[in-house]
Amino acid sequence: MQMAKNLVWMTLAVAAIAAAQDPPGRVGRLGYVQGAVSFQPGGVDDWVPADPNRPLITGDRLWVDQNARAEMHIGGSALRLNAGTAFSFLNLDDQTVQIQLTQGSVEIHLRYLDDNQTFEVDTPNIAFSLLRPGVYRVDANPDAQTTVVTVRSGQGEGTGGGQAFQLRPGEQAQITGDQQISLNVVRAAAPDWFDGWGDQRDRLEDQSVSGRYVSHEMVGYEDLDAAGTWRDGGGDNGQVWYPNAMPAGWAPYRYGHWAWIEPWGWTWVDDMAWGFAPFHYGRWALIGGGWAWIPGPPAVRPVYAPALVAFVGGPGFGLAIGGGAGLAWFPLGPHEVFVPSYQVSAAYVNRVNVSNTVVNNVTITNVYNNTNVANVRYVNQTAPGAVTAVSRDTFVNARPVRQAVVAVNSEQLAHAQVVRTAAVAPTQAAVLGHAVMASAPRPPAAVLARTVVTKATPPPPPVAFAQRQQLLQKNPGRPLEAQQIQQVRAQSPAPARPTFRPAPPAQAVTPAVQPARNPAVNAPRPASQAPAPNAPAMTSRPAVQPPPQAPRPAEQARPVEPARPATQPPAPARPVEQPRPQPNVQPARPATPPPAAERPAVRPAERPVQQPPAKPKPEKKEDKKEEKKDKQ
Repeated sequence: MQMAKNLVWMTLAVAAIAAAQDPPGRVGRLGYVQGAVSFQPGGVDDWVPADPNRPLITGDRLWVDQNARAEMHIGGSALRLNAGTAFSFLNLDDQTVQIQLTQGSVEIHLRYLDDNQTFEVDTPNIAFSLLRPGVYRVDANPDAQTTVVTVRSGQGEGTGGGQAFQLRPGEQAQITGDQQISLNVVRAAAPDWFDGWGDQRDRLEDQSVSGRYVSHEMVGYEDLDAAGTWRDGGGDNGQVWYPNAMPAGWAPYRYGHWAWIEPWGWTWVDDMAWGFAPFHYGRWALIGGGWAWIPGPPAVRPVYAPALVAFVGGPGFGLAIGGGAGLAWFPLGPHEVFVPSYQVSAAYVNRVNVSNTVVNNVTITNVYNNTNVANVRYVNQTAPGAVTAVSRDTFVNARPVRQAVVAVNSEQLAHAQVVRTAAVAPTQAAVLGHAVMASAPRPPAAVLARTVVTKATPPPPPVAFAQRQQLLQKNPGRPLEAQQIQQVRAQSPAPARPTFRPAPPAQAVTPAVQPARNPAVNAPRPASQAPAPNAPAMTSRPAVQPPPQAPRPAEQARPVEPARPATQPPAPARPVEQPRPQPNVQPARPATPPPAAERPAVRPAERPVQQPPAKPKPEKKEDKKEEKKDKQ
């Protein structure tokens, strides 16, 4: 009996360790780029032009050059970067988003925040934690050594220089200093053109038709509206999405390239503007003579996958290109099980499948435990034009697939072996995602050397790819396991200078909120960052209502955030944003009357009207006659 109990505990312990090593179920996605935006993957020193649809993970950096801007999504939340912004992910997983902002401006529309999740923006002056769903903006001005945090809606907490303070809707904090900070909290300044651009982007997302058919936590769904049509897929497929006007010979996972992104390994990066959600969630099938994308259950939070395909290869494939064996793949169809090539727990395999297609746990277990994948039949393996094949050189060097597709005949496919991974080791080009090193603007050296204040301790930086490459070649196609990474990290020299410094112990303070002294209180933009001539006009923010809470006395006289203009059509109903438990609130500040300049002027009509004395009524002639008779 005791031996059986010990075996159960050992099994549970192994499962817990495996689950702790599972990759995150969410990533960032760079979905919109205007101007020059550069990207540096974690673990390399080179900068390359940023690819839209490239999944972003812990350690990745972005540089938004002058006269440029960018937008990314993490789950249902949007992050927008202004010109001259240096941005990186110190941590990104299912529970934590930790951003390093050394310079520039980021606007964040946080739509969801679970109780066990944290969202932190670290700047050279403070670490700012977002406590509720809402709209926030953070400006880091290195020249003035100032950070400006604006809360349009929501609630946040700043920590730095031994102080901790909270900001509520309509408040703006100006922070200067390093080890000791100077804090000034004012009424938020009026929105500028950058806020207006974010407003327009939010409206497009709020009005998305695709949001009716997928989870709002699915990254990239809002881009499907302009590029395709939703129709009934028949059977248990539900509503499926057909892309519009595809070029001849188009098939899923053909127009794009492969990149190496750990901890998943080989990852598909699509060329289409809408090409994120349909290639990392759901399944594909030929329905009615055309390719249709079938999303997973909309009520389930989707789990990101690097590429939902099955690979074709092995000694029996018989495809020789350039003196070496080629690689081929096809998209997984409905109800088919995705078996990761990276180390995961059985629970992860269930989550990544049931959130992306209709399939039961028994089928998942049977396929997952079946090492002979050749016994599993796939619907798209023999579908017309579904298999894409290229040379090894094209695959491992991130070259465009469409330009190098090799025809595969039915006889070759009949002898093909379906495998779970592309058994080739990555090159540095695969890590960068660019076959040819293209010139890309680099942030100034001073920006790269600048440190930020952190409240949460981020994980160690990624190990350099050059130090991992030799081990990756020993087991081609499979990412390193956590234990291997720890061994490599132990042998690696520590960075000469850390990029962050923990905030010292903080004491809660409650600064008095002053009226805004300068309407342009946000961090000023240099002339080169001025909006383009056709930049969108400023409009009011979309209504992102935080959970109702009793206003503080000092806030009762403040104007309510402007509502969306009546001319705008109502947005489709979105899932209710779950409130985050109220943090420890500081004692309410006593109400203070606004300065004389802000007090409403009393109009003359509002003053009490002084009534003149009543005049005697004029006497009538009949009354005078009667008076004469009385006298006589």
